[in-house]
Amino acid sequence: MTGSDGDRRPAANGRPVEVCCDESGSDGENLTGGNTDVFAHASVRLPVPEAAAYVQEIRDRIRSPAEEYKANHLLREKHRAVLEWLLAPSGPIHGTAQVHLTEKAYFVVDRAVDLLLGDGTQAVALYRRGRELFGDEAWREFLLAANQLLRVRNFGEPEAPVDAFFRTVGALRPVAAPGEVGQTLGRIAAARSRADSYRAALPTLIPVLNPLLPAIVATAAYWSAGGAAVRIVHDRQNMLTPERIAWIEERARLAGIRLTGVQLVVSREDPRVQLADFLAGIARKIASDELNGRGDPELTALLRPYVDPASVWGDQASWTLLGPGCAAPSANINSAV
Repeated sequence: MTGSDGDRRPAANGRPVEVCCDESGSDGENLTGGNTDVFAHASVRLPVPEAAAYVQEIRDRIRSPAEEYKANHLLREKHRAVLEWLLAPSGPIHGTAQVHLTEKAYFVVDRAVDLLLGDGTQAVALYRRGRELFGDEAWREFLLAANQLLRVRNFGEPEAPVDAFFRTVGALRPVAAPGEVGQTLGRIAAARSRADSYRAALPTLIPVLNPLLPAIVATAAYWSAGGAAVRIVHDRQNMLTPERIAWIEERARLAGIRLTGVQLVVSREDPRVQLADFLAGIARKIASDELNGRGDPELTALLRPYVDPASVWGDQASWTLLGPGCAAPSANINSAV
């Protein structure tokens, strides 16, 4: 069945939709000082034989001696034609794949505002105007302090991240305009007790700053649109413990998503997961380039049909080019799942 957005998500027919997933850009909880500024979680819905044939065709086209192919093989300029073939409307995964993007710096601001105010809707305005109002250095300090406040693993005294964060907020408040951003910072400055309570009982099972878990819930929501039940097959990794998988399944249930289960596999043993791995790495690079003002218009246009409208993205200029329908994503999509 072809949906209104051009995908081929089937209508509910009693059988779960099996989608295979992988991610790219994981830096743990270090979202503002890691190696990447975008996290991408990709999913593919294809039969195993068909996926295996596409993986083999990629190998035949690239002809690299590498035992395991990764996205960087496709991203090399000499293999541009293969990359365009993979993403093209007439290509092998168009309509059967999706990618959920997370802009890491915005994710930090969104999570911090939601924690301290109990409502993340004000994060968008703060994030979009922060650099302009405060300057690159001061804004960077705020992002780093917010990251340290939220992350589970910190060195030094337990209260040190709280002290550093509220010192940063105090320094920014006199600079903020008297409008929405200034009001938001004022409310944050008055929420020290929430920060102290959070640091006193850190959520080690479900880290606030890990984008993988909510991305999996969002992926299940995407493929279950129309009422279909969804089963997720995911690349095995340490973050996906049985307890966290149970959390994913419970969050999905509470959101009315028909997620029937999550199975972990070794990527190289499932060609569908390999295709998801390709798409995640490709999407992360294209989205990061667009975020940093060095986007490739042709590749961005090819990626756009795959991007989940529920992606967690704050930068308006890049989202206008990346987002399906050029509409802004939800201001607080993470708390919704």
